Amino acid sequence: TYSAAISACEKGGEWEKALALLAEMRDREIEPDVITYSAAISACEKGGEWEKALALLAEMRDREMEPDVITYSAAISAFEKGNQWEKALSLLSEMRDR
Repeated sequence: TYSAAISACEKGGEWEKALALLAEMRDREIEPDVITYSAAISACEKGGEWEKALALLAEMRDREMEPDVITYSAAISAFEKGNQWEKALSLLSEMRDR
């Protein structure tokens, strides 16, 4: 599955390939789910790409998809690695309020 492939990219530190697979899913009109987005956000976190993680989180919301604990955790970790502590704390607060 795409989610498994994106997760493998995340584990291998290949965030660009993970995002390319996510784009391919959209091109083929395959709807990514929360698991897919979480894996892609985690890949961005591993690559130090907090901006891309933030963009994916926004995209999820645009698609009216609710992030889960794994998604929040990956995004918070991405912000932490990017020294974006205010964004990390804001997301933690949002997660608690859910």
